[in-house]
Amino acid sequence: MKLYFSTKQIPQLQHLSLTERLAAIHIAQGKLIGPEKLLLNVLKMLLVIPVFILIIQVATNWMAIVWALLITLLYPVLIKPVQYGLCAKYIPQPNPHPEGE
Repeated sequence: MKLYFSTKQIPQLQHLSLTERLAAIHIAQGKLIGPEKLLLNVLKMLLVIPVFILIIQVATNWMAIVWALLITLLYPVLIKPVQYGLCAKYIPQPNPHPEGE
């Protein structure tokens, strides 16, 4: 699986506008099979659960909020490339020669 840090890096989506790329990713995400969805959700939970644990610890350790914020900021940096990589194979290749030509 190749990781993409932006939807513009996905070859099938390079010619599309931002809204069209996001729509294509959304459609492709619906086509993910069970194990792929499970992998994505487990990765999300591995980042979300420590944030809540750190928030609980703020009462005794104020530095925990800094770590919670850092993990929260890293969430899209770590999750989106995996999501785009999993979805890329479900995005059809653009047709270089439309049938009308």
